[in-house]
Amino acid sequence: MKDLASQSPLTLARAAVPALNALRADAVTALAGRVAESDVDAEQYAAHSVAWIATYTEALVQMADWAAKLDSDGMMGEMEELILAIALGEYAAQLAGGLPMSQGEMARLSDLGLTLPGEVAALTGLNTDAARKRLVELMVERKGIASFGATGLDDEYEMIREQFRRFADDKVVPYAHEWHLKDELIPMEIIEEMSELGVFGLTIPEEHGGFGMSKTAMCVVSEELSRGYIGVGSLGTRSEIAAELIICGGTDAQKAEWLPKLASGETLPTAVFTEPNTGSDLGALKTRAFQDGDDWVIRGNKTWITHGGRTDLMTVLARTVPDTDNYAGLSMFLAPKTRGTDAEPFPDATISGGEIEVLGYRGMKEYTLALDDHRVGGEALLGGKEGQGFRQLMRTFESARIQTAARAIGVAQNALEISMDYALDRTAFGAPLIEKPRVYSKLAMMAVEIMVARQLTYFSAREKDAERRCDLEAGMAKLLGARVAWAAADNGVQIHGGNGFAMEYPISRVLCDARILSIFEGAAEIQAHVIARRLLDTRQG
Repeated sequence: MKDLASQSPLTLARAAVPALNALRADAVTALAGRVAESDVDAEQYAAHSVAWIATYTEALVQMADWAAKLDSDGMMGEMEELILAIALGEYAAQLAGGLPMSQGEMARLSDLGLTLPGEVAALTGLNTDAARKRLVELMVERKGIASFGATGLDDEYEMIREQFRRFADDKVVPYAHEWHLKDELIPMEIIEEMSELGVFGLTIPEEHGGFGMSKTAMCVVSEELSRGYIGVGSLGTRSEIAAELIICGGTDAQKAEWLPKLASGETLPTAVFTEPNTGSDLGALKTRAFQDGDDWVIRGNKTWITHGGRTDLMTVLARTVPDTDNYAGLSMFLAPKTRGTDAEPFPDATISGGEIEVLGYRGMKEYTLALDDHRVGGEALLGGKEGQGFRQLMRTFESARIQTAARAIGVAQNALEISMDYALDRTAFGAPLIEKPRVYSKLAMMAVEIMVARQLTYFSAREKDAERRCDLEAGMAKLLGARVAWAAADNGVQIHGGNGFAMEYPISRVLCDARILSIFEGAAEIQAHVIARRLLDTRQG
């Protein structure tokens, strides 16, 4: 057999793909054996471990595909080979010894009665100090490009990236930290410029006033805007969710009424789903809607309503079917509201609310909301049919989680760029900080994990673009991307030392912004649970 040390990372990656897929299948089989005697809830730790193991194996498979595409296109340079080698080595080593589900919880193959296949174990030696040091040297040489390493996307997408990178650098980056420190709404001028750039109509079909672009394009735009400031990147999410609801579940009249307004930015929407004491358990929500003549009247309390004040349209999930206490009784409404301001967020007499002060993810503000007999017309019922609300919302989860994963990549990239600048400028004990092994290793791993999360996210977007079910892939991308963003921000603070704890340094904002990513759009634990259930369903199907 050819000596492993003489084989390229791409060759080793290709050889490991069948073993990675087999490992994932074995992990699911092991979980299935456990839940056959109880249920997934009783085996939560094992279930979540399997979700993370499956996410890692899929991520490495996608990295192998990424490298193969670059190789066939003649774009597999030294930087890309180093990124691949480090990714393979580190993630294989974590699969061998235990991978972090959180700071104090590890997923271990041994707990499931599994061992690491030899082809995967062969990868563990690829993540060396020399590789990390050389990668950072190349990153310094190529500083200022859109991303560290070729992304594998076609030129069309890279042109989009460059356009939105320039916008973020010119209009967002210089002001984002001030907006955060002052806890200000993102200026309307920025929103208007985003409208002109087509952000809000990016994936809305052309016949409804949008650009009809792919979810992959959405990922690129979300990355770059979130790299500037997560609040700006997340403005597009509001329209993405609302448009997806209407496209998938709306009547022709609802599509004609709302999609052009969302696409142009004339109408700014907000999602009104979550309630106090329910969190992710939407089936338990208590907000009610009842008919009064031709109208609907909505009554109830909501919380964590992002950008709730300065918006024109609420997508409201409410219970319309009496005597139900589960998902079956829920309906979705397209409920107009009067646009508010920072000083007066809720001018309507039937809507009141208060701001929730938050550590990060500012710029749009979070609110509690009380709907006190808020009246809407009969045409506001999404799809014109009751009891479809949860099913309609479920159809948006794939796109929302793909977009959230892309936002996480942007936040992580921001942390990396800020930290690189600091490490280059700062000296310690007579040498630039970036020359210290524990510093350049952190920077290298940031770049590597960003690429891993990016490839997993692009994979899920391609599946969505091909109109294939991708809730599993989107969930994995979101699960990993959120952790990558937090790790990058946390390591960025560490590189800054004491200055990282000072509010005047932007990395402190990025840390606060990154923390929300493993909570919203499905907390990491909920996400892992959903992934595990889906893996079991896939095995049975």
